[in-house]
Amino acid sequence: MRMMNYKLRITNLENRQLRNYALSLVLVLLSFVSFSQVKSSIDSTKIKIGQQITFKIEVETKPNGLVVFPEGQTFSPLEMIESYAIDTIKNTDKYSLIKKYGLTQFDSGKYTIPRQKIIIGDKTFYTDSLKVEVNNVVVDTTKQGLYDIKPIIEVKEKGSDWWKYLLLTLLIIGAVGFLMYWFIWRKKPLTEAEQIALLPPYDRAKLALRKLDESHYLETESIKEYYSDLTFIIRKYLDEKVYDRALESTTDELINRLKLLKEGNQIELSVEDIKNLESILKRADLVKFAKSAVDVELAKLDRKTIDIEIDHVKEALPEPTEEEKLLDEQYREQLERKKKRKKIIITVVIGVFLLMATFVGFGLKYGFSYVKDTIIGHDSVELLEGDWVTSAYGVPPVTISTPKVLSRIELPLPEEMKAQVTQTTFIYGTLLDVFSVMVNTNSYKNMGENKIDVEKASEQSLKGIEAQGAQDIVVLRDKFITPNGAEGLKTYGTLKIKNPISQKILEGNYVLLQFASENVLQQIMMTYPVNDEYADQIIARILNSVELKKAEE
Repeated sequence: MRMMNYKLRITNLENRQLRNYALSLVLVLLSFVSFSQVKSSIDSTKIKIGQQITFKIEVETKPNGLVVFPEGQTFSPLEMIESYAIDTIKNTDKYSLIKKYGLTQFDSGKYTIPRQKIIIGDKTFYTDSLKVEVNNVVVDTTKQGLYDIKPIIEVKEKGSDWWKYLLLTLLIIGAVGFLMYWFIWRKKPLTEAEQIALLPPYDRAKLALRKLDESHYLETESIKEYYSDLTFIIRKYLDEKVYDRALESTTDELINRLKLLKEGNQIELSVEDIKNLESILKRADLVKFAKSAVDVELAKLDRKTIDIEIDHVKEALPEPTEEEKLLDEQYREQLERKKKRKKIIITVVIGVFLLMATFVGFGLKYGFSYVKDTIIGHDSVELLEGDWVTSAYGVPPVTISTPKVLSRIELPLPEEMKAQVTQTTFIYGTLLDVFSVMVNTNSYKNMGENKIDVEKASEQSLKGIEAQGAQDIVVLRDKFITPNGAEGLKTYGTLKIKNPISQKILEGNYVLLQFASENVLQQIMMTYPVNDEYADQIIARILNSVELKKAEE
């Protein structure tokens, strides 16, 4: 029940915030006057369909002055087909910058090139709008023959190459995965040495004796090598089954150890067996270290004796207990777990390396911030790359493109104002959201000679936002002209607002556009997060899409 009450409280608070946020911006506005300090011209006011005209902008500035010329298709309804390099002419202590654009139109009619925005330093200027007449190409059918319409030729659309990079990445990952499987996870066939290592000590010792018989030591009278291998076989077997230091012990130390084990009833080995082992080991020491000569037949006899003694040692050993068998099984499982853990570690290291290499590769290609935000997720990226909606809101209509469709809401008005004001409001988000847009249109009756003061309206709007919890509002104002020539006031800056639930201070930017014509006031309010390049792109795209039309249009 507490959770339901908490959620209901949040919902009611958000609804109130939404209404108060929009209501605080419904104020009176006044138009403003624009001026320009740049020169613009075209080389011809009349062209034929498809013919190019040159649009020239000339700006005078001081040395090292920053000048930003229009870019992209800002000349609509004409189409820009070429943007020429900037020409620079030095005039005493100033520079004259000349920027030319190639424009055309493929439909006949009379068109107006809209005002173009030029930024000089920290100031904004606009060119004059220019009229162009586009005429049809007159064809004299008495002199020019007529031909059938040519068939449609299918042209393959040139797409992006991103899929090639993705395919290459998948191929590399697949190749690395196959190599990892082949060399790490695949159960490879055992080599002969590995097969021998898996045999029990007794079988391994017997196999070693057979391989000794297949050697050519005795045929070449390599007695020293023969006895070295022979004694290693018996010592290795004793090391694994009787005394774990048999390989590194001297002959006397090993024989004494066997005697102690016999006396302690730990091994049922006869005195004769111990003497046979002692005799062979000492003879081998003389051959290896004293270069003693031994007859081949005696060497063969010692080999048979070792074979018999291995059998006797096996018979003398007690049967392993269940506990010992369990310990052996646990040891083997532990070794298997270590091998598997090693394979997992190698796989993870290679996988992480591939992910980092892929991230670096796409980061170098598309930018690290963009790749990171695309993988992890970013609210502004989702809005920027989503399906945008272009629609007209209110009467007279305000045409605007937004990442999300704006919903109409009814705002309460005082009774004394209902007969004087017709109001429409469309909104997405609130001040507490990462991103919000509001479009509001008010039509006033019986205005008489009164006019709308947009600067006062801007101040009142900021006071309304402040009343809703906004703090530290930074205010900047500038003139704003839409692509179709409508003039208005742009109020923008930064603000802070406290979330009433979490009490967290949120920082954001805001842009307030206000337009006035006769008895109609229109405004567009946008908020977006600070230090967010994607949000900046969203706002720039929205501002470039704003168009205002008169009621009779």
